[in-house]
Order: sequence, then structure tokens, then C-alpha cells
Amino acid sequence: MSNTDSEPEFSLTSANSQSDTSARRKALLLGRILGLASEEGYRPSNVSVAERAAHRARKMAAQHQANVESIYTLALKHTPSDIVGADPDPDWLYQFFQMAEQIHNRRMQELWARILAKELTEPGNFSLRTLETLRRLTWREAQTLEKALAVAVRVGSDDRLKILSGFRVTGGIGQLFRKSSSVTLPLSQFGLPYSALVTLMDLGILHSSEFETGELDPKRSFSLILPKTELKLTPKHGHLLLSYYRFSTVGDELAHLVRPHTESNFGPALKGMLAKDFDVT
Repeated sequence: MSNTDSEPEFSLTSANSQSDTSARRKALLLGRILGLASEEGYRPSNVSVAERAAHRARKMAAQHQANVESIYTLALKHTPSDIVGADPDPDWLYQFFQMAEQIHNRRMQELWARILAKELTEPGNFSLRTLETLRRLTWREAQTLEKALAVAVRVGSDDRLKILSGFRVTGGIGQLFRKSSSVTLPLSQFGLPYSALVTLMDLGILHSSEFETGELDPKRSFSLILPKTELKLTPKHGHLLLSYYRFSTVGDELAHLVRPHTESNFGPALKGMLAKDFDVT
């Protein structure tokens, strides 16, 4: 039940054209999606507005069916045969397919397929709120989320994902010899400028404000768990606190779906930022 060449395609690039098709050609292709272009057995100029609306509705219904079938077929590939299945909540399942039929991008369909496969083995992992966020998520925004996850950390025993933005010195004699009491991590170097953070905030993936820890105990070490490594930090004095952006519940759920963008320079950059005021191992 995967998509074939004969199935409708919600795209402005035809099967026989290049991705750099002219704007006019794309406009003409859009007319086909809207049912305003002639096809075999159908001439829009010969039918009424109501008939053109019905024709477009049939095309969209076929595309929605193709989307659902594509997601279902992909989900079968992720559904294990050696684990006892479960019954997702009927209302959740209904809402899932109501939203899933609108997912046209093949790579986004893969995310929806993994959600369905997970719910068939272990229901309750993805809320309807998360599905609604994912429905509004474009592939470009999903790539921004990948970059955010590449620099996300877990602090100590707290499982909630955070993006460290730096740290602040709150007092002590050492503060007198600093140009600034704040040290920031240049997240833009890792493809995550502030505008990208705002995008994730607007989507409800990040909380909309920056947070700070309390003052850290210089006698107590703690860990920073990065995507591919773990750092152990010990404050060098008692006037330090970390600043960070925190993922929302929706963001934490989506983090189980989106594969982090690999960022090999993040670990060394983070260690370099922290080294002046923390022992880092």
C-alpha cells in the first residue's frame, strides 16, 4: 500500500520535471492539484463550479488516503512481531489518522509511522497535544529540532532535556576581576541562532523563557549527559549557576522520534566554556 506513480502527489514538482522548474510551471502544477487543469476525461471549462469543487474534493480525498496508507505501510516495518501488541485508545487512534492524512512529506510520514508502531506496543507515549504539534511541524522545523537535540543535555538525575546557554557568577571576590558576570555558549555556531530557539518556543517545543539553576554546591559534583558522551562537573567556587532553555513535555516526547543532528564540536566547545569555573572531566 505504498505510494506509486499512479497515486496523487501533493507536490509542485511533476514526475517528469526538475526541482528547479520555473515559477509559472509550478503555478500550472498547482492548478492540477486544485482541479483547475484538464485531465483525461475531465475538462474544468466544461463543468460547473460545484463539479470542479467535487473533483478537487475527490483528488484531496485520494491524496489523504494515500498519505494514510504510506504511514501505515511504514509503521508495519517498525512494528515488532515478537512483542505482545496493545490497543491504543480509540479516541487517540481516531485523532491520529485525522491528522496523519494531512502529512504529505515522506520524511515526516516516517515520524508518524514510528509513533503508530510505538503506540501499538506501548500506548500512552505520545499525547494528542504532541500529535498536534507534529502535524504543524514542517520538515525544515524538524531539522531545527534535530540541531537543538544535538546540543541538548541532561543535568544530573533530571531526565528533562535542556539546552545550556551559559552560566553566571553571582558574587565572590573573583567577580571583581571579570568584565562580565555571565558566560554564554554561542549556540549559533551549531546552527541554532536565537531565531531558531524562538521558532521552537512558538511551536511549544521549548518553554518560552530562560531558566537558571540555584547556586551550585562547590562540594558536590554532577554530570552533564550529552547525546554521545558524559561530562562530570565540579564547581570551583560557590557562586555559580547554570542558565538554560528547557524542553516542554511535548518537546521531550518528540525527542524520542527525531534523530539528533550530529555535532562533533559541541562537546569540546562546552568543556572550553565551563573550564574556567568548573573542573571538567
